[in-house]
Amino acid sequence: MGRAVTVAACALNQWALDFEGNLERIFRSIDIAKSKGARYRLGPELEICGYGCSDHFYESDTLLHSFEVLGKLLESPATQDIICDVGMPVLHRNVRYNCRVIFLNKKILLIRPKISLANAGNYRELRWFTPWSKARHVEEYFLPRIIQEVTGQETVPFGDAVLATKDTCLGAEICEELWTPNSPHIEMGLDGVEIFTNSSGSHHVLRKAHTRVDLVNSATAKNGGIYILANQKGCDGDRLYYDGCAMISMNGETVAQGSQFSLDDVEVLVATLDLEDVQSYRAEISSRNLAASKVNPYPRVKVNFALSCPDDVAAPTCMPIKWRHHSPEEEISLGPACWLWDYLRRSKQAGFLLPLSGGIDSSATACIVYSMCHQVCLAVKNGNADVLADARRIVNDGTYIPEDPREFCKRVLTTCYMASENSSQDTSNRAKLLAEQIGSYHISLNIDAAVKVLVGIFSLVTGRTPQFSVYGGSRRESLALQNVQVCV
Repeated sequence: MGRAVTVAACALNQWALDFEGNLERIFRSIDIAKSKGARYRLGPELEICGYGCSDHFYESDTLLHSFEVLGKLLESPATQDIICDVGMPVLHRNVRYNCRVIFLNKKILLIRPKISLANAGNYRELRWFTPWSKARHVEEYFLPRIIQEVTGQETVPFGDAVLATKDTCLGAEICEELWTPNSPHIEMGLDGVEIFTNSSGSHHVLRKAHTRVDLVNSATAKNGGIYILANQKGCDGDRLYYDGCAMISMNGETVAQGSQFSLDDVEVLVATLDLEDVQSYRAEISSRNLAASKVNPYPRVKVNFALSCPDDVAAPTCMPIKWRHHSPEEEISLGPACWLWDYLRRSKQAGFLLPLSGGIDSSATACIVYSMCHQVCLAVKNGNADVLADARRIVNDGTYIPEDPREFCKRVLTTCYMASENSSQDTSNRAKLLAEQIGSYHISLNIDAAVKVLVGIFSLVTGRTPQFSVYGGSRRESLALQNVQVCV
């Protein structure tokens, strides 16, 4: 007899400290998940407050507003009859943790703190959070009064535990824990956990998606099971771009793939899978079963709820698919372009000004802006009302519809060739040709007067006039004169 379960992974474009906007996007994702029949919904890491809050994590207001959002989620009818898994910071015994809060029908089931923190490269989680170091240990967490009034609970389980529903067992990982050598899913799988979840704040790096997909699929290839990964997307106010890539995998194969570069603020990936396939897969791996008989068990939080329904026996389930990766050139074009769009709309500016020299650096930047314009037009064509509203606000035209990337580029990108006595006609022609090809509003001007003013001030202060090396100046003088023209 089949046990079909329908689960949802979300990629959300959350903004740091935008509690109202983040709440609205979480509600939208829950509505979409429920409309598609999901009975479990997973969101990205720290989705309530936003991942990139930096030192605002130290502020008590960040914790307070996160609980206020959680209270609104708990009391809303939209969150009924679906297990919701959301991310937020939690202070437990005066220690700040990066947590998942899992709840159902106005009751918090478990608060699961992050065990392995990301603290390399662009990540500095140890600056703001402490890892939970008590393996398979659960404590009582005393809820704040604003949550007690909604749930009627005084305390809830806090720690390294798993959820046991009527028909399956779920265990959570948080972002970095998937990437560690001894990931929790290994021991959880041996202890009978059939569904693994991972809420991530994983940023885009060229070809990183390949590694992420391989890690998710390998997590269940040796041990069997269902793996659900949700991720932050967009620029939440920092330098980083989070690239989505939500996915669902079973028994080592991808069954659902989310987009990597998308201007949609809310993307919900839903899959229906049969738990019997997990049991059958595991039954054939004798070495796995031998190890499972010796495993140290996890604390289980019993949940009077089932992810499957009696009438789901004949429900069609998702089949394995092949992951469709972008080429390196596509990633270079799309990732920075999507970051630029978020930066533009969130800074509430009217566009970009780019000095176009005719060289490779400024030309590449101009092409990325054009790629952004192409993505905006494509999103509007596909019915994205949020992108259309942002585009109209940026161009200050309430009836405008961006349809042609070159025409939209003319409205949001001004390129400027700034000539001097050292410029060539070739670079001027190249800049003009590229501007025509991408459609930017292009102007040319001469900056000799401004350069002479700056050099004159320097000469007045130092008593000497710098020269280019071809005229007898030193390397330092030549570099300084080049930088003066760049700064102007």
